[in-house]
Amino acid sequence: MDPEEDAGTIAAVVLLSFLAGLLLVVSATVYVVLQGVGLWRQTKRTGGAFTGELTLFEERAARTERLLGEFDRANQELVDAQERLHVSRARLQVLMGSLESAQRKTAWLRAFVPSR
Repeated sequence: MDPEEDAGTIAAVVLLSFLAGLLLVVSATVYVVLQGVGLWRQTKRTGGAFTGELTLFEERAARTERLLGEFDRANQELVDAQERLHVSRARLQVLMGSLESAQRKTAWLRAFVPSR
């Protein structure tokens, strides 16, 4: 083999190696870009799903807070009604005691009142 043929063969091998390497770099770049775009799209979908769920959670939390407020108001109204009931029962007991006392004091008058 003569040195010129060896130099041409070496140049062809180096050129083929360079082209193969370039092809690998371009292929890897395209693959990475496509994977990055897919990841970006998936991130957008996941973010949208999280945003939707967080919105639902906030709405439910606001509804729960409103219901708790209504419960507190209703509970206070119940306590107030119970207090009024206790006062009314105490008054009723006083009135019934007075009636019974009056009936005992006037029991002797019944003997003089004709019955029907």
